[in-house]
Order: sequence, then C-alpha cells, then structure tokens
Amino acid sequence: MLEVVNKPLLAADEVATLAAQAGMATRTPVRREVHDHHAGDWPSAWLGRGMDFEEARPYTPGDDVRDMDWRTTARLGHPFIKTYREERQPMLHLVVDRGPSMRFGTRRRLKVTQATRLAVLAGFMATQGNVAVGLTLWDRPDQMLMARHGRSGWLEAVQAMLAPCAPLPAEAGEAQHELTRLQTLRSELPRGSRLLLLSDFAWLTVLHEPLLASLAECFDVLAVRISDAAERALPDVGLACFADPAGGPARWLDTGKAAVRAAHAAAFAERQTQIDKTFSRCGLRHLHLGCEVDDLLTLMHTHG
Repeated sequence: MLEVVNKPLLAADEVATLAAQAGMATRTPVRREVHDHHAGDWPSAWLGRGMDFEEARPYTPGDDVRDMDWRTTARLGHPFIKTYREERQPMLHLVVDRGPSMRFGTRRRLKVTQATRLAVLAGFMATQGNVAVGLTLWDRPDQMLMARHGRSGWLEAVQAMLAPCAPLPAEAGEAQHELTRLQTLRSELPRGSRLLLLSDFAWLTVLHEPLLASLAECFDVLAVRISDAAERALPDVGLACFADPAGGPARWLDTGKAAVRAAHAAAFAERQTQIDKTFSRCGLRHLHLGCEVDDLLTLMHTHG
C-alpha cells in the first residue's frame, strides 16, 4: 500500500494547495451587485411554480386554475395556463466511493485518494461561487452530509473525506448495496442538483442502469471513472498472486509473459468500454482519470 493505513488520505499541505488552486481558478474580475448570489438567483432547467414567467401553454385537466392566462384564453378562444421558470439555489453533491476496490494503488496514490483530491478541488471551487456543497461517502457505514453553504460547512466535509482508508474485505451482495445507494441519491437530493460520482465502478452491472438513467433525468451527473496504471497494464514482476478486492478468487499469473500482460490489458480495456457504453445509454456525462494524474485543474475546466 502506498499510504500508511492510519494516516489521512491527504496531508494538510495538499488540502491547502488544492484550496489555493481553486481560488486562483475561480478568481475573475466580474462586477457584482450588492445583492448578487442570493438564493434563487440561478434559473433552473425545470419548470415549476417560480416567479419568472416562461410561457403560456394549452390547459390540460388537472392544471391549477390559479395559473390561468385569461388574456391569452380570451384572445385565442381556448384555455391557456401560465408556466414559470422555477428558481433554485445551485447545489453540488459529491459522491466518493471508499469501497474495497478503491483502496488500491501502485502509482503515487490510491484510487480513493485521487477521488478525494478531485472532490476537494471541486468543493472548494463550488464554495468560491457560493454554491451549496453536499457529500456522500460510500463506506462502512455510508455517510451523507447534506448541502451547506460557507467555508465552515465545507471544511467539515473535507475532514470526513480525509479519514484513513485501510484495506477492506469484500462483502456479499455488493451489487444490491449499490442499488440502495443510488436509490438514496435519487430520493434525497433536490431536483436539478449537480452530481459528481467518483468511483472505479467495478460494481457496475445491468441492474444499475435504470437507476443511473433516472439520476440523469433529475440531476446534472458527471461520472468520473478512476483507474490505476497497474490495472490498465500489468507490470512485469514475474509469477505473482493477485487478489480481487471485490471478492473474487485469488489467481496466480506469470506477468513475465507478454501474452499474459496483453490478455489482461485487453480484458480491462473491454470492461472499461462496457462501463462507458452504460453511461452513454443512461445519459450520463463521463470521463476517465488515472491515479497518476497530478493536474486536476485542467480536467475541472474542461468538464466542470
């Protein structure tokens, strides 16, 4: 393991560096009005009972008669309803997978550490823009911190993310566990939230597709798939025993053979392609991030 099991995932100076990067990235000379960045200042993509008139549409049974557009109704001779653009306060919810397969790494850091780095950077950038930030840790047990404004609330979430990640044994029924987790996100988060999912998605199966599609309908979802270099290409270390963190049987492989390494690389690439196709079918934005990548600002600017 790269990190000592009882140490925080990130040192204090690393967190400070990410906070400074977020500050530089979001510092722009934009003129602000006195009352700028109050609740409701951001228009939602969804229509509802807001304050800003959006359009008039034909009346359908069940519509609230209080929203009748009498002027348009009189002019066209058919009942019309006023619709409004729903106001919302912007919210970002971060999900960091701390499961057994994420507690692995051979280049610079663990997968869960890379996920935490990106979550910390994204959270600091969001708080700079007065965005409420929430956090879910998929752990044992899971932990959910609902969205809060301000630096103090965000620093509490950062402290939760930094908790040490010792190796974990796999549990039975992992796929069902992930279904429950996705259902919790679907039911607990406000519609229209931005959702950042950070995981290796080793648990992903066809069972999860309906819920992922439902999340994409309700939220602006970005799924970041994290991998380690040794997963993508086995190093040549001779005969070695490999244990599956997700609970599969241990296997001996002769990594000194080029054919063995090529077969492993092909199988891993095929699995990652399947995951990406699943995301596309479900309507999720998605990208890949290696553990060894240091520059996260470029990624945030590109996919924000």
